[in-house]
Amino acid sequence: MRIAYLNCASGISGDMTVAALIDAGVDVAALRAGIESLNLPGVTIHVDEVMRGGFRAKHFRVEHPEQHAHRHLSDIQRIINKSDGLTDDQRDLALRIFGAVALAEATVHGTSIEKIHFHEVGAIDSIVDITAAAIGFDLLGVDEIVCSPIPTGRGQVRIAHGVCSVPTPGTIELLKGVPLVDVPVEAELTTPTGAAIVKTVVDRFATSLPEMTVDTIGYGAGARDFDDRANVVQLLIGELAAEAGSTDSVMLLETNLDDATGEVIGYTKRALLAAGALDVYTTAIQMKKDRPGIILSVICNLEDVPALETILFNETSTFGIRRQSIQRSVRLRTAYTVETDFGPIKGKLGWRPEEPAIFTPEYDDCVEIAKAHDLPLQDVYMAAKVAFLLEDHDDEDECDDDDHDHDCAHDHDHDHDHDGGHDHDHDHPHDHG
Repeated sequence: MRIAYLNCASGISGDMTVAALIDAGVDVAALRAGIESLNLPGVTIHVDEVMRGGFRAKHFRVEHPEQHAHRHLSDIQRIINKSDGLTDDQRDLALRIFGAVALAEATVHGTSIEKIHFHEVGAIDSIVDITAAAIGFDLLGVDEIVCSPIPTGRGQVRIAHGVCSVPTPGTIELLKGVPLVDVPVEAELTTPTGAAIVKTVVDRFATSLPEMTVDTIGYGAGARDFDDRANVVQLLIGELAAEAGSTDSVMLLETNLDDATGEVIGYTKRALLAAGALDVYTTAIQMKKDRPGIILSVICNLEDVPALETILFNETSTFGIRRQSIQRSVRLRTAYTVETDFGPIKGKLGWRPEEPAIFTPEYDDCVEIAKAHDLPLQDVYMAAKVAFLLEDHDDEDECDDDDHDHDCAHDHDHDHDHDGGHDHDHDHPHDHG
């Protein structure tokens, strides 16, 4: 699997993202053709080689006539939809990024998406940044985009609505659900455009570099040069390491409870799973003064930690939750359906490199068939497993880890099962920093 990793140690903005894509090999001519197709008068783009904190990087800059218009989402949609130089995928991604901005701005200003008008994010340079980023990520052709936690910076900035603390309301609304990290820099490190791009294109967040073999590196520079750090976003592109896809990073949340009833624990478990936990389980322990208790354990993705901790604090009397970042080994998996004498039964197909695939029927499908045919549940499970075994499988070729098109699956929907294995905008220039 080919992946891209965005290392946003100094934040992220639209121009930094585009510059990193160009430095990683995205064709500047293709970007320029896509931008020209927007028919924005007097717009030219420039790509320069610069130094930031002693390191070489690309800097992306948009030159355009002075403007005073504040655009609505419909105005921006019209500009993008009229383009004859964007592919459907590029147009869709650009519109989704702007849609994320519109939703965030409508939320913080208490109005509708249709009524919100963009200030800086509706300016020509931001339209160009977002469209160029959409083109670039499409041309990059990776299977997954992973991102580091995002620093927002500190201090205050002046926006169209006055002086605001960093992160500004629109930016932090866009970053809801995104893991953040504090970097002690008195500047706006992540702009609304950068936040919208991250919110839209990133598949998952990781606290450390994924296990990958890097073959391409791009550096995109912000406008400012900080004293104590390189003001760049780093884009790493490559293949997941050998045995790729069989390991990943997740978070383990745990708390000790000695006063929760079984009903409360059960309710909390269901709420955690509904909110995105990968697995929830309990372990019996003996606590202080020999009190019997349990450890309530939650396995989850990094971006889900804030929401799941809120549930734990709200639904239990815990005074603290332990966090651990852990590695897990997993089978690669995809949705799969077998045909039985009782009808189709959905399930999960799992495999590891050089090992035969296994099939696990879905409980709900099996229960429905067992009730409909008045059969023991275990007979339905057995029928599904036998149906899978009787199919003509070539395990070595059909589910080879080097072939990720999942031709072995009848259903190509990925099944994220619950198992433990697994505007305002700114009046200052919109280039970063």
